[in-house]
Amino acid sequence: MAKGKDVRVKVILECTSCVRKSVNKRSRGVSRYITQKNRHNTPSRLELRKFCPYCYKHTIHGEIKK
Repeated sequence: MAKGKDVRVKVILECTSCVRKSVNKRSRGVSRYITQKNRHNTPSRLELRKFCPYCYKHTIHGEIKK
């Protein structure tokens, strides 16, 4: 049976402060998390506070394109 469009999709969350710092070459890397979201309940981009091991603090992680 074909599923069609899935309601729950996998998304990648990336640290917003590491992305800004990588332009200045201060950060060692970029923190990324993989999670799922319900496409019907959350049609906009997802933003969560997660721990960034490169910044050593909790920062905003935003959804990026695959």
